[in-house]
Amino acid sequence: MRTGIFGGTFNPIHLAHLRIAEEVREACDLDRVLFLPAAQPPHKHIAGDVPFANRLAMVEAAIANHPGFAADDMEAQRPGASYSVHTFELLHQRFPGDAFYFIIGLDSFRDITSWKEYARLFSLTNIVVAYRPGYGNDDPRQLLPVAIRDQFCYDDASQNLRHLSGRQLIFVAETRLEISSTRIRELVAQQRSIRYLVPPVVADYISNHSLYRQSGKVQA
Repeated sequence: MRTGIFGGTFNPIHLAHLRIAEEVREACDLDRVLFLPAAQPPHKHIAGDVPFANRLAMVEAAIANHPGFAADDMEAQRPGASYSVHTFELLHQRFPGDAFYFIIGLDSFRDITSWKEYARLFSLTNIVVAYRPGYGNDDPRQLLPVAIRDQFCYDDASQNLRHLSGRQLIFVAETRLEISSTRIRELVAQQRSIRYLVPPVVADYISNHSLYRQSGKVQA
């Protein structure tokens, strides 16, 4: 099975998240996309200290009607920070026959050297980088960390970069939707509408559970 893995705080999940997942699902011919909300992300604080259970519930509500999307709570089932390299080790144990496609944004990919044991990730999963058209780099090899650049070659058949492990580095142009979770939290705190930024079921969940209504500045 070809399985996309889409991680994040999803605080809250919004329409740009869903559109990226759908575009990668089609571009990479994925059988499914698993959404994995982070329990303790190593690089950022959970704004508003919104519990994992709430963020997972919003994801489940947002994708409920898509047969190719599913949510997984595995990040909350283990202690400590949600490091991607450990996540994929566990995924290989749980789904030994699956080929994984890790969906990340271009900004995250540019910062990948700050991730724990980042070099090992390229041997554990195909990595799909969702980027905005016109990002301005004609040679994707220049985006690779210098320390591991010699571990990749261009694969003519797939027209992607291939790691020495056989995994691929794939770039997929995304539809540009200027939506951010930070802005949504700010709007809620200001008692303004978030219609057309999140699915209606997510807007209802936020309202019914009084999320993001704290006074003062909303954290990024």
